[in-house]
Amino acid sequence: MEKLIKFMIRQGFLPEDAETGITSQWLAQTFATLIQRHQHLDAISEADWLEALQQTARRMVCHNHDIPGREMLLDPRKNELPLIQIDPYVRGIVRWLNMMHIYTFNSCDGEGRPPARIDFLNDLSATQASIIRACTPESVDVKLKKRKAAFSYKKGQIADLLTIAERLHNVWRNPETLKVYRSEKLKQRLMPLLHIQGESGEERAIRHWLHRYLQSRANWLRTDGYGNLLAAVHCGKGPVILLSAHMDTVQSFHPSRTIIENGTILKSSDGILGADDRAGIAVILEILDFIRHSRFQGTLKIAFTVEEEIGCLGSRHIDPAFLRDVDAAIVVDRRGTRDIVTSWAGRVPFCPDEYGRIFETAGALAGMPDWKMTHGGLSDAKVFAEFGIPSVNLSVGYEHEHTESETLDYKATLETVLLLETVFENNMIAEKLVAICNKS
Repeated sequence: MEKLIKFMIRQGFLPEDAETGITSQWLAQTFATLIQRHQHLDAISEADWLEALQQTARRMVCHNHDIPGREMLLDPRKNELPLIQIDPYVRGIVRWLNMMHIYTFNSCDGEGRPPARIDFLNDLSATQASIIRACTPESVDVKLKKRKAAFSYKKGQIADLLTIAERLHNVWRNPETLKVYRSEKLKQRLMPLLHIQGESGEERAIRHWLHRYLQSRANWLRTDGYGNLLAAVHCGKGPVILLSAHMDTVQSFHPSRTIIENGTILKSSDGILGADDRAGIAVILEILDFIRHSRFQGTLKIAFTVEEEIGCLGSRHIDPAFLRDVDAAIVVDRRGTRDIVTSWAGRVPFCPDEYGRIFETAGALAGMPDWKMTHGGLSDAKVFAEFGIPSVNLSVGYEHEHTESETLDYKATLETVLLLETVFENNMIAEKLVAICNKS
């Protein structure tokens, strides 16, 4: 029965005999149809199950005028969803979204012609958008707007939409599952970044890749005269916050290397891994996807710098006009886990303690109270501080950088994403605090 339970979940049915009304009748008649065909329920394929389900649905809709209309005619907050009227490949997605209070009013699976589409009653929150992205497999491209999700599946692979339904159900049943799916999505984001060459002074390929990615996500985008890639995303009135990571690696990647996985730990089979600082880039790309659906008020500026590994030359030559209105900076380029670097070697401060404590508080709010301020080495954070910008440098999960023993725990990288999401969602870098920091 385990296989049948999975099929039911992927169609949006509660497998514990918990369905009522029309849905209960529909299921009972579908099982009767399968039994009449002498099909053992443990042995049926998902295609057989779907075919019987749809055949029964057509017969019931034709002969039962009490069946409600399509979902757009009902308020899912007050009425039972008309699962029998919803397209089969988004039926489960719609059911489990509504069970998590992400209310829908219209949907279509595309009938083999992508994209599938789901419309929402309300603007998606940042958390809701994160759930949808995390539950979407790599084979499906999801695009989210305020009240719309579009899922582009590959030709002949519409059944991949059922995986989204299954994962949404798992998150509904056990919210901790979301971190597992988010970690997997973050790994998928990291992998291409770990295959693009970009030794110091040779960052053209990674800059080109990032430029293409940012074109549809940034309000403003340019490469400055030194080769730094700069962008801005406007999210209302508020402070201007700089997020920064460097594009260059200390060496080029070995041409025949592979990425070795051990749980959530990544390592190169030969030479450096390059997580310093491709992990930081991945964190920023995650925040870019998050920020449009968040409650953040202000402007997010992005600086992907060059030649950090040979003396922070990119940040030292960054276009001054770009930094002129920046109120605070966050660099994501620290080894280890849960460090908030606020000074160079304990001698040169990057920011007042009030600024560093924002991230300690955010860590506690996110269930990670061991994010703590500490001192560290040279990074672009020191350079931004020299420009008079309160700055921190956050851990992103890599260890043994610049060596063949370099590793990355992408579960720790996700922790940095969650920390920053908490900071931005709660508007913790307020204009008033920025003013205090700037006076210190």
